[in-house]
Amino acid sequence: MQHFWASLVRNAFEDGHGGRGHVYLWAMNTREEHLKAFGRLLDIMDDLREKCPWDRKQTFESLRHLTIEETYELADAILDKDVEEIKNETGDLLLHMVFYAKLGSELSEEEGGYDIADALHAICDKLVERHPHIYGDVEANDEETVKANWEKIKLKKGKASVLEGVPRSLPSLVKAYRVQDKVRGVGFDWDHVDQVWDKVQEELGELQAELSAAEVKPDRVADEFGDVMFALINYSRFVDVNPDEALERTTRRFMARFQHLEKAIAAEKKDLANMNLSEMDVYWERAKAALG
Repeated sequence: MQHFWASLVRNAFEDGHGGRGHVYLWAMNTREEHLKAFGRLLDIMDDLREKCPWDRKQTFESLRHLTIEETYELADAILDKDVEEIKNETGDLLLHMVFYAKLGSELSEEEGGYDIADALHAICDKLVERHPHIYGDVEANDEETVKANWEKIKLKKGKASVLEGVPRSLPSLVKAYRVQDKVRGVGFDWDHVDQVWDKVQEELGELQAELSAAEVKPDRVADEFGDVMFALINYSRFVDVNPDEALERTTRRFMARFQHLEKAIAAEKKDLANMNLSEMDVYWERAKAALG
């Protein structure tokens, strides 16, 4: 496949005041080149499905876990701000989408067979329908109005619930965020951030009450702990923090500091397993100072 970036060029232009405007360090491929590259991928997919023993063997089910893995690899690249790897992982996911369409084209009409054109037209039709502020006469001047319109249109199309589009297999933290965001689209949400913080405090109190009860019931503790997490995720939306990304960043930071601690202790010929917490904390503080 042609490299997504064309050969590096400097394409400076003058702005309206006679000064230097934006400077582009590369030229994007043309639409014709985009279509040619996509066609090349379709041709390769046809070849692999016909001639490669591994590709011939694959099914929707066998590809599922691989697609999930590729999605997480893209997520890692995004968090790492590694544009080259984002490009590579985007290509990997495109391959999977083309593979699913190829499998769909091998089904009979009775089995719901479809091909890549059907899949692309389906998403195009959906986007046009759900953006009446672009392709119709509806006004939407902010993100929240757009999202609210999106959910209302889905309900008009026969969806029994605004939550139908939330995948059951989503990780729990991500699912909680998506559920809250979905119901917000139809107006089921707090009015002010202070109300949400009060709810966090209320849930923490209820958790503490369960932990302090004469008879501590593990199921009740788990329920109240879940309520605290759900309330904190709700709060994250009001302070514009993605809780999944925030937790991932914190976990990565902890891992980097702990591995720094391990190396420092090993460099001094000490045994981590034989150290107490106070001794380890000295190295932990050094790791924080070194890594931030």
